[in-house]
Amino acid sequence: MILPKPSLEDIEIQLLLEGLYQYYGYDFRNYALASLKRRIHNFMHSQGLKNISALQEKLLHDRTCMDRFLVNLTVNVTSMFRDPSFYLSFRNNVVPLLRTYPFIRIWHAGCSTGEEVYSMAIVLQEEHLYHRCRIYATDTNEKVLQTAKTGIFPLKLMQEYTQLYLKAGGKQSFSEYYTAAYDHAIFRASLRDNVIFAQHNLATDSSFNEFNVIFCRNVLIYFNQILQKQVHTLFYNSLCNFGILGLGRQESLRFTPYEQYYEEIAKGEKLYRRLN
Repeated sequence: MILPKPSLEDIEIQLLLEGLYQYYGYDFRNYALASLKRRIHNFMHSQGLKNISALQEKLLHDRTCMDRFLVNLTVNVTSMFRDPSFYLSFRNNVVPLLRTYPFIRIWHAGCSTGEEVYSMAIVLQEEHLYHRCRIYATDTNEKVLQTAKTGIFPLKLMQEYTQLYLKAGGKQSFSEYYTAAYDHAIFRASLRDNVIFAQHNLATDSSFNEFNVIFCRNVLIYFNQILQKQVHTLFYNSLCNFGILGLGRQESLRFTPYEQYYEEIAKGEKLYRRLN
């Protein structure tokens, strides 16, 4: 069977991604092409560039431009207590399991600006488990990690987050977790006491610990099937027996090589337990 000839733009994108990997070490070669194209085009037009080859030249010779490109390419939509039924299910179905462990290691892979990390820290504090947890919050983008470390988010979002928190089974007044300062909400420093923020690239880096829980929500949808399989292998090898894997609403273990090695904990909430 003769494969269709790639378009000039597809060739340019392949060359761009290979160049970024060879020069900077960032590997986007197995990201989902449709989403990748859209973000590349948006950034290209924002820089007044006429084609992707011109973008490649600029990125390889201008590190500050490359930093802006990384933010454009890797920041995903996130919020605190996104999909609140997921957090409610975690409280009801996973917390009782975690109570049986003397120490709990949790990995937030692809944590972006950290909203979901702080959400889980709040849940663990309210369930009296946070003091024996260590949360590893990782992302490939150093700039979004710096934002996550500050724990400072727009104050205008707090009303929405309060409603999501309550739907997620929140047990206190959400405003107790932050201090309002001008147009920002500064979250309690205690929520970061047991969090380690670090760079980790799911496309190129290996496992760095054994975990009781791994969250990777709304990240895999940006990867093609090759990279999804690679990441699922990484997660399976990083989870302890009966460890918990949490995925995003549009993500699933179906049609992956590891589907048979997990059981679903709560129907429809994308919480899975690794089988022995």
